[in-house]
Amino acid sequence: MSRFLVKSPIWRSLSGSCGLLKTSSQSLLVGRYTLNRFPTNATFSTTRLLQHGHLKKPNPGEELKITFILKDGAQKTFEVAEGETMLDIAQGHNLDMEGACGGSCACSTCHVIVDPDYYDALPEPTDEENDMLDLAYGLTETSRLGCQIKMSKDIDGIRVALPAMTRNVSASDFS
Repeated sequence: MSRFLVKSPIWRSLSGSCGLLKTSSQSLLVGRYTLNRFPTNATFSTTRLLQHGHLKKPNPGEELKITFILKDGAQKTFEVAEGETMLDIAQGHNLDMEGACGGSCACSTCHVIVDPDYYDALPEPTDEENDMLDLAYGLTETSRLGCQIKMSKDIDGIRVALPAMTRNVSASDFS
């Protein structure tokens, strides 16, 4: 890892806050971003990294329960806060749910199979969700995307099964 002295104030603030990992005469690697010929009069800003799996702790007495039936048949029950998505809950507890699109309803890797007793309590799936579900492996009558289901009192105690496999379709699959 090499460091060098930078004369421009913007470069100095970059190297101080992010840490220079690698440099050359034409580019600068900061974290996982490469800045090529960065102008000295430009500004640099950052935003907070949003991560899946960062769960809110439920308020005492307001805990909702969700049970995941894993691929091997084991069951795991968690107490969660209202408004959390199933994708965030699964990832926050290190369950095997990919969520390749980051929860934006653009893939089917967070496909879950909802217990029929709870399926009708869920809001209707959107057209976008139905389009993505068409790509899901092992689609059933009660299949939904975990990123689109938010926990609420109406579905307290819900049980969902993780399918045996998921299908991650990419643009290269169509070329």
